[in-house]
Amino acid sequence: MQHTVANDAWTGRTRLTAVSLGFAAALTNFDVTSVVVVLPSIGTTLGIRVAQWAWIIDAYSIAFTATLLVAGAIADRFGKRHTLLAGNIGFLVASLACGLARNSPLFLIARAAQGAAAAFLVTGGFASIATAFPAAESRARAFGVAGMASGVAMALGPSLGGVIGAGLGWRWIFLFNLPLCMLIALMVPRLVAEERDNTDKPLDWLGIALLTVALALLIETILEAHDAPVPLAFGLGTGVGLAALFAIRQRRQPRPMLDPAVFASRPMMGVTALLFAVSVGYWAVLVYLPLFLSIAFGWTAETAGLAMLVATLPMLAMPPLAGSLVPRLGWRRLFTMALALIALGGAALALSSLVEATSARACALAGMALIGMGAALSHPQLSGAVIALAPPEASGMASALTVIARQAGFALGVAVLGALTASRLDVTGFAWPFGVAAAAATIGVLACLLLPPSSSARNRP
Repeated sequence: MQHTVANDAWTGRTRLTAVSLGFAAALTNFDVTSVVVVLPSIGTTLGIRVAQWAWIIDAYSIAFTATLLVAGAIADRFGKRHTLLAGNIGFLVASLACGLARNSPLFLIARAAQGAAAAFLVTGGFASIATAFPAAESRARAFGVAGMASGVAMALGPSLGGVIGAGLGWRWIFLFNLPLCMLIALMVPRLVAEERDNTDKPLDWLGIALLTVALALLIETILEAHDAPVPLAFGLGTGVGLAALFAIRQRRQPRPMLDPAVFASRPMMGVTALLFAVSVGYWAVLVYLPLFLSIAFGWTAETAGLAMLVATLPMLAMPPLAGSLVPRLGWRRLFTMALALIALGGAALALSSLVEATSARACALAGMALIGMGAALSHPQLSGAVIALAPPEASGMASALTVIARQAGFALGVAVLGALTASRLDVTGFAWPFGVAAAAATIGVLACLLLPPSSSARNRP
């Protein structure tokens, strides 16, 4: 029996519905953070060069970013629950392919397929929350449950990935998804009714191709900078040019999927810079922390995964604190404080790669705690800031742009930090990537000056 919550009643069944839909989003987040601990094992098994390890993460992120543009239109046209279930099936098949892949091309293709399926899974899941919970209070609770589930998955991903990788091997991290996908396939049809908007939203396939190729070209150019410094300017110029063509094309569309003009005001440019700064200063750093901990201290993947809790557990504990601070501090002061913590944490991590071993552990753990606290204070609040600062008629598009900016910033950040660590796999070699991450967060501190001091301000076109 399927139903929607027509009022604010919060029963056992509605809780189960919220958990099921949140579980779908959490699954996709787990597959990003759980893999970071076993990157060396995957690279060694499949013969992926160190300089190309970033593609293990970015193949997923680029496909996810590009497919989000398609998934939203398809969810409206063909049904939100159908979109979720189609993404779930695709995620199951792609996870199986990742777990069974015997060479790097097949593995990276499967990772891209995972990212594309994840976009359908997340889009269908969040859209289905609005369908299943039309009442404002119950919908807010459901989104809260989904956010908490995603936070748990992201926070525990490195630790569980390390335990699974150490005990069973890295392939089981992907095979672990299979029973979870089956559980979603069983629960969602019984709990969530189908709904479609019967709209004819355009699908700009050429625009999607331009954005995808631009991101892929930028990342490949950055990763190959050491081996091919001469073509660097050409590759970066071409990638930026393709991204500009995408923006121009969207501006000329009568009904654009993404309108860059939404981010034309100073506050919106500031919050966009913050999205990129947090993606580079925190999320991209998480990808390389396990490798650093292994090289610097000789820790196993399991030990490094457990140590990662220092950087990830704040994402579970501190978001409520950030929510209570926003009305008192406003966005400018809250985000300035948060990005300053990330910058200090990145600097501490860079320092830990240069000092003697007796001080390095304390310095590294302090840096991990600082970036975790800064991200926990800023990451959950950035989405609310985007929605409030965007023109009222563009709130939906602004929300989509937020996800895309986060994913694009994460993908590019992983590539940049990967290029900086690729040539030297020793402790001191990590001073550059961690230092650049700290610099990115510092730029975020400066970007806070573009924000209004109050959290109640709304940008008007």
